Amino acid sequence: MSQDPSTLLLEHHLKALKLPTFLRDYTNVAAVCSQERSSYPQYLFRLTERELIDRERRATERRIKEAQFPVLKTIETFHFTAQPTLNEALVRELLRGEYMAKKENVLLVGNPGTGKTHLASALGFAACSQGRRVRFVTTTALVTQLIEARDNKMLQRLHKQLERLDLIILDEMGYVPFSKTGAELLFDVVGRAYERTSLILTTNLPFEQWMEVLGSERLTGAMLDRLTHRVHILEANGPSYRLQDARSRLKRK
Repeated sequence: MSQDPSTLLLEHHLKALKLPTFLRDYTNVAAVCSQERSSYPQYLFRLTERELIDRERRATERRIKEAQFPVLKTIETFHFTAQPTLNEALVRELLRGEYMAKKENVLLVGNPGTGKTHLASALGFAACSQGRRVRFVTTTALVTQLIEARDNKMLQRLHKQLERLDLIILDEMGYVPFSKTGAELLFDVVGRAYERTSLILTTNLPFEQWMEVLGSERLTGAMLDRLTHRVHILEANGPSYRLQDARSRLKRK
């Protein structure tokens, strides 16, 4: 049996207006509202509420995908008991995202394997859920991208992409020394972000050793000055969680 022309037109309009949840649910919601003798405004309210919830879910999923997390980690899977030196209260406070509104930075400092990347990812995931635009990248990968963009005369385009973000997560600062050009390009990103975009940076190096990576005392001082002006510092100085986990598995064998 052919559909009623008004129904066909309605579905066409819903597609044109990009209301997929309306299109999917309007008949089912109409049946429920008819049984409950709901008013027309109540019917529309239910449909618009569903559309809004679905739209927010899709937008969050899109932001998470665009953030390019290597592995998505949330705070629910972080073991604070394994890192008793970590300030859990501060982590919980940062999860609310107020630091981004204030253009503040977060530095995660500590030994390898202590969960710094996990926490950075969890903070980034929370930011995506709050409607923030996020990018997760290792510091080495970002420097490589910056050098390639400069060589291809696309550096300004990359800077504009970064400047549209609310949060940039720079992971694993300190594992690989940078060339003079690489260090200067990284400093340029930090300088452009200063008081405009929040940064989360993870590092296994104490600040006094950053010159070993950046190669210049003057540039190191200038970068730290910008990073630490408005900053929350989280220190994780306990034993490696990965090493503890490996030892536990060996004992069970």
